[in-house]
Amino acid sequence: MNYSLLAPEFIVLGTAVAVILVDLFASNKKTLVGLSVAGLIASIVVAAFQWPSTPQSLFGGMIAHDSLAGFFKIFFPIMAGLVVLASADYVENFKKFQGEYHALVLLAALGMMLIAQSSNLITLYLSLEITAVSFYVLVGIQKDKKSTESALKYVLLSGVASAVLVYGMALVFGFTGFTGLSEIAGALQSMPPSHILGSPGLLMGLIFVIAGLGFKIAAVPFQFWVPDVYEGAPTPITMYLSVASKAAGFALVIRVLSSAFIEPSALANQWAPVVAVIAAIGMTAGNLMAIPQRNIKRLLGYSTIAHAGYMLVGLAALGSQPSNSSLAIGSVLFYLICFAVSDLAAFICIIAVSRQLKSDDFPAYAGLARTSPIIAGALTLALLSLTGFPPTAGFLAKFYVFNAGVQADLLWLVVIAAINTVISAYYYFGVIKVLWLRAPAAPATVPASNPLKTALAISTIGILILGIVPAAALKLSEAAAAIFVP
Repeated sequence: MNYSLLAPEFIVLGTAVAVILVDLFASNKKTLVGLSVAGLIASIVVAAFQWPSTPQSLFGGMIAHDSLAGFFKIFFPIMAGLVVLASADYVENFKKFQGEYHALVLLAALGMMLIAQSSNLITLYLSLEITAVSFYVLVGIQKDKKSTESALKYVLLSGVASAVLVYGMALVFGFTGFTGLSEIAGALQSMPPSHILGSPGLLMGLIFVIAGLGFKIAAVPFQFWVPDVYEGAPTPITMYLSVASKAAGFALVIRVLSSAFIEPSALANQWAPVVAVIAAIGMTAGNLMAIPQRNIKRLLGYSTIAHAGYMLVGLAALGSQPSNSSLAIGSVLFYLICFAVSDLAAFICIIAVSRQLKSDDFPAYAGLARTSPIIAGALTLALLSLTGFPPTAGFLAKFYVFNAGVQADLLWLVVIAAINTVISAYYYFGVIKVLWLRAPAAPATVPASNPLKTALAISTIGILILGIVPAAALKLSEAAAAIFVP
């Protein structure tokens, strides 16, 4: 067994343990930020050097070491590192738990890295729970009324979703006799399509799996937890949930659907229309519910529901045309990168503003362009990117995922997505109007520490680079999706 291939995970785990130990003795808690970021950078470097040229299986096929895993073994530590930097000042709100906070951020990243590599239903579920338990604690770590209420809602609803997911996995196991994704695929391919489509147990299991995974990516109708949890959680954790947790959910969906349920095509043609309908309803509901919001965290919460719908266009294209899987999956992965930098930039600005003005409501952002033009400019750029305005990352992200939909003959879905892009512009530009045209809510400027400035600079530069010269990110996404080429 080549344990060295799990070196990035061991580094992240070791860093989490080191953070807890150092926290016992270090008087300057800023040391924890440096230690966490150093460990994550080391993990990224090792993962980059270990990028797999050929797919390998570890632990008897429980773990996959392939290009999709390699993509997310770089993606998740980067996200965790930016969260740590952005929350360097915010953690003073819970001084007694700074060590635990950083360790849990690292453990959540570890769980998400394992999710992307899981090629067996058992390891997949265990990895999912490592991540979920870390987020349960992080959502409630502030220990005030809102945070505690959000954590309780998240635990209860996530527990129900996990139960549904496990039940679906049990039905799939009962029908095929396997828990390995490749073995499940082999069992299904050896059966005549009429046998598969005539089995209510298998189809019900697939529906339950999609429902359980739908909760993880905040897809309609499993999105009801998002606005309350996003509003009540500490803002850095809202950012982490919005970006990294959603990406982990999509990594899971891509792995399961592409590895186990893509062949025979008759089976893929059963779940593809379901995903397409969920995408259409999700992007429409998310955008319409965002319009009346006057709390920016709730607004971005509904926004992420809409963006989950846009990304599901790529997955619907995957099921509708499995022969073009590289384009469909590659477009989703590229969208995840672009959405991540855009949403991170927006939430980093929110962290700075809310820490200074103690509010996430729109009046706190009035006239921010006059008092803190850099923060206002970065937030404006992030919102333009989330809208899909050229030449930002969001524009190209939507272009490529819509292209995948058109190539799969899902023009009706792409038209709905395009209309929803126009709808989203209404509330995104509403925030921009408050930033630039309203009188300032307070004369004081919004201060920002060097770690927060670093995180903001990385994300905003990423928005521009991905929007103007996206070649490197596109090649990375295509390389990660190459393993699914039939």
